[in-house]
Amino acid sequence: MEIFYKPWPWYIAGPIIGFTVPLLLLIGNKKLGISSTLRQICAACVPANISLFRYDWKKDSWNLFFAGGIAVGGFLGGYVFANPDPVAISQSTTAYLHSFGLTDLTGLMPSELFNWSSLVTLKGFLMMVVGGFMVGFGTRYAKGCTSGHGILGLSALQWPSLIATMSFFLGGILFSHLVLPYILSL
Repeated sequence: MEIFYKPWPWYIAGPIIGFTVPLLLLIGNKKLGISSTLRQICAACVPANISLFRYDWKKDSWNLFFAGGIAVGGFLGGYVFANPDPVAISQSTTAYLHSFGLTDLTGLMPSELFNWSSLVTLKGFLMMVVGGFMVGFGTRYAKGCTSGHGILGLSALQWPSLIATMSFFLGGILFSHLVLPYILSL
């Protein structure tokens, strides 16, 4: 049971994810990805005359079960089998975040930034609402999310997925070095 309480090393988790992609393709010609699930939910629940939602969402209903499994797995991993050790953050990152007044680094996200009361501040609004919109827009614009392009697209040797994945990483590096310090200093 101890195996469920500690993070799995990359050489175990990586091949499991890596073998899932061709398995899905071989068994049922299914593509691993999660960003299209929101479109499926909207198409099923909102019977509007919107061209984006007019398609046969039932043929990919397996993806809804996949998304449900991610939610259940996230709950199990986060609460039932929670890792008792604090999140491992490098000393330089800890010092950098402390310089902006972020002191509670025990969770996955600094609680000073990501909580309900900070949502009404400019910093919280920029981080959660504007950032969430940009992620959603970018996912739609790139025709897939980071995991879809990075796992499925690269394993299928798709050139657009290589460009998208490189752009995701480059955008993250540039944002964290050029924009994030200004937002955190607000």
